[in-house]
Amino acid sequence: MDGCIRVLAIALVAVFAAWLAQPPALAQVTVKMATLVPKGSDWGLVLQECAAKWNKLSGGKVRVILYPGGTQGDDPDVVRKMNLRILDAAVLTSVGVAEIDRSVYALSVPLMYDNYDEVYAVLEKMRPRLESNLESKGFVVLNWVDGGWMHFFAKKPVATPDDLKKLALFQWAGDPQTLEIWITAGFNPRPGASTELATGLQTGLYEAFTASPQIAVVTGYYEHAKNMTDLNWALILGATVMRKEVWDRIPADIKPALLQAQAEAAQKLQTEIRQSAVRDVQSMKERGLNVVPVDAKALEQWRAIVDTAKAKIRGGFVPADAYDEALKYRDEYRKEKAAKK
Repeated sequence: MDGCIRVLAIALVAVFAAWLAQPPALAQVTVKMATLVPKGSDWGLVLQECAAKWNKLSGGKVRVILYPGGTQGDDPDVVRKMNLRILDAAVLTSVGVAEIDRSVYALSVPLMYDNYDEVYAVLEKMRPRLESNLESKGFVVLNWVDGGWMHFFAKKPVATPDDLKKLALFQWAGDPQTLEIWITAGFNPRPGASTELATGLQTGLYEAFTASPQIAVVTGYYEHAKNMTDLNWALILGATVMRKEVWDRIPADIKPALLQAQAEAAQKLQTEIRQSAVRDVQSMKERGLNVVPVDAKALEQWRAIVDTAKAKIRGGFVPADAYDEALKYRDEYRKEKAAKK
């Protein structure tokens, strides 16, 4: 009898030991992702679709919870919350990405690029550097996106730099380098959160801001500043980023499919943004928008302002080495394109 009990005890110990040796069942990874993109907008629907794909492709192992429409604050707030582990991921503009690493601003230098193709040609060359910098600071880039070309929107017509200098210009808070550049160039920037822009325009705190036509329509900001300068100031480049420690918790075998879903979402957004620019300007014009032309003389004045500020842009707004690298790749692209003609 004692022998039977001893055998049974040994068997139970063996079973228990084997159970302990088995890897635990994989827990679900919940990704809390924030964005300024409004819920229900065309852009928002693309993000929701991508979030649903992640859940399906992962077999429920990854669940994305979207916080749209700036409900978690503007980009600097969101980056701070990611650093505090309150949020896990975000679709950020270059302002938000620059909170992590300012090298991204090399793709958003005013009047440095003539079109989308130039920006994306330079981005393709600089991606390894940019993504490595972000990873070294604890973030993984899931895709690169943009929000279209920034224009000045103002309560009064702005055709020249002097026109803009008379107005209170919205500037993202928490970026003293950029603020100093505007002030040194003779403008009147007023820092604040993007989530407060609409109210500030109505109260008179702000009289002008920069945004793409697509963003102006989606947010409705243009309703309080119905003059748009016909000048492609800079492209609003951005990225979807995730805290590396969260990305590392996702099983390696499903990561390629998730990244493919992100690439497809980025392509959809890019196509929608490029196609909607003309349509959105027309829509705003039908609602009272005045498009202010910029002639050759005025364009030279804008370029002169940027040239005057170059010493602060290179090294202040964007790290000097990143600025030089971007300029090199832009010039190489222009030469290659000219040689093909």
